[in-house]
Amino acid sequence: MNDLAWVALGGVCAAGGVSAWGSIVPSSQIFGTTLKDTSDASTMALTFDDGPNPGVTPALLDLLEQYRAKATFFVIGKHVRAFPHLAAEIVRRGHTIGNHTESHPRLSLCMPGRTADELARCAEAIGEAANVTARWMRPPYGYRSPWLDGIVRSRFHSQVVMWSRMARDWAFTEPEPVIQRLRRAGGGDIVVLHDGDHRALEGKRQHIVKALEHWLPRWKEQGLQFLSMDEVQAKSEAMRPE
Repeated sequence: MNDLAWVALGGVCAAGGVSAWGSIVPSSQIFGTTLKDTSDASTMALTFDDGPNPGVTPALLDLLEQYRAKATFFVIGKHVRAFPHLAAEIVRRGHTIGNHTESHPRLSLCMPGRTADELARCAEAIGEAANVTARWMRPPYGYRSPWLDGIVRSRFHSQVVMWSRMARDWAFTEPEPVIQRLRRAGGGDIVVLHDGDHRALEGKRQHIVKALEHWLPRWKEQGLQFLSMDEVQAKSEAMRPE
C-alpha cells in the first residue's frame, strides 16, 4: 500500500471514530444541538426512561408529589399503548412526557425512514393516551445518527435531550449501588433514571424508588429545585436578556 492509500485509510478511520464518538457520547454536539444540563446550579432535572410501568411509575409519581418535584418521563410507545392510563396520569400530575421511540431500537443503526416511523408511532401513542404533543425526545441508549436531529426538529418540532449524570440503574439490583452512583449528582444535572425496562412491560425497578427515597429529601435540603424539561426551557427563556 502506497503512502497516499495509507493517508486515505487513516482519514476514513478517523472519520469513523469521530462519527462513533458523536453518536454515543452524551456531551457530543456533532449530530445536532442537544440539552445535556439545566444551565442552572440551583436546579436538577430528573428524567425517567423506558416506562410507563405499573409496577413502579405510580410509586414514583407519589414520591415526586411528596417532595413537590417535577420530572420528565421519556416513554416507549408500545408501553404507552399497554398502559395508556399511566401516560395520562403522568401528565395529569404536572410532569412532562417525552418521546423514547416506539420499540427502543439503536437509532444509530436505523435509516431515516425507520427513525421517523419509530418517533411517529410513539408520538401517536402519547397523543392518544395523554392528549399532548411530546416536545422532547431522548434516543434509546443515547445513540444518535447524523439525520436524527433534523427529523426530530423538522417533523416533530421537538428537541433531543441527553444527560449529565446516569445512575446505571437499568438492571435490577439492590438500592445501595444506585444510591452510591447518585452521590455525584447535583445542581445543573440532567439525571437519567429508569422506571421501565424496554425488554419487558413490567420490569423490576423498585430500586429506583428506594434510591430516590434516600436522595430526594437530601437534595431538597441542599436547596435544589426539581424541574421538568418544559420548566427548564421556560426558566432559561425567562433569564435571557431582552
